[in-house]
Amino acid sequence: MANTQKFTEQEIQSINELKKSVSIVFTQLGQLSIQKARTIQQIEEKEAALIQKHQELANSEQELFKGLNEKYGDGNYDPNTGEFTPVESEAPAEEEVAEEK
Repeated sequence: MANTQKFTEQEIQSINELKKSVSIVFTQLGQLSIQKARTIQQIEEKEAALIQKHQELANSEQELFKGLNEKYGDGNYDPNTGEFTPVESEAPAEEEVAEEK
């Protein structure tokens, strides 16, 4: 039979403090992991909402410019002056005009 020995109170206290510290660290890691997952989920939800909003704005932009193009034709808009300058369409070539007559 093996001889048993007792640890000193200081050694037992050191072991218990180490176990307590390890337990605290594991608990903090678990809490941090949960917090990280929640934060990532919130960021992804916000990102999805912003992507959706961007798509809606892009569609609105297309509809707006489509309507303006139908009303004013092709041209350029200067946001500083608020002026629209139509693009001059080319006149039919003389040959085409002559063929039509």
